[in-house]
This record gives sequence, C-alpha cells and structure tokens, in this order.
Amino acid sequence: LGFKTPQEAIEGNYIDHKCPFTGNVAIRGRIFKGVVVSTKMNRTIVIRRDYLHYIKKYNRFEKRHKTITVHCSPAFRLRSGDVVTVGQCRPLSKTVRFNVIRKEVQHVEGNIKKVFVLF
Repeated sequence: LGFKTPQEAIEGNYIDHKCPFTGNVAIRGRIFKGVVVSTKMNRTIVIRRDYLHYIKKYNRFEKRHKTITVHCSPAFRLRSGDVVTVGQCRPLSKTVRFNVIRKEVQHVEGNIKKVFVLF
C-alpha cells in the first residue's frame, strides 16, 4: 500500500497478533483519516470522522460525524487530538474493523468532541 513500517515495529519486541506490521492482519478496503477521541481501551482507540451532508431542499450542507473503534498497535504512541490514517481489515472483535496505519503530523487542539475538522 506504500505505508512505511514504523521504526518501533521493526526493532520493538512486543507481541501483537492484530498488528498490521508484525501480526496476521491484511489491510484491504477503505483507508481514511480521523482524529483520536479516546485512548482508554487496551490497544484500541476511538477516532472521529467529520463530514458534510448535502440537503437538497435547502441547498446547504450540514455537519455530521461518525465514531469508529480502531485497533492501535503498540508501535504507535497516540494521545487524544492526534490525526491518524486507518485502514480496513478483517473483523478483529465485535466492533473493531480498522487498524492504525500511520500517525500524521497534524494535531487538533481544544475539545475534540466539539471541533469540526475536515481533511
């Protein structure tokens, strides 16, 4: 796919079978960006995707968002507000179907649940 393997995944000694770089998970399907909202779960994060939905009657857009649970490998050190690229994979649990591929340089400040960010 053209995504570089993080240095931590190359020289790290962690064991994660759901990691796309060291485990048995293939990335296929959709790839998109989102803002990290929560990192409270073990090796799982919640990201928020903001988008605009067009209303034909009023000829305007409305803001909408979706939250997605994503598996996060120990190779990434993420905090809330970080922008990440995620890729679709096989179902890893009841709600997790995506995996973190890359941490972007961007960082969102302020209340992440209130800020609307388009990429």
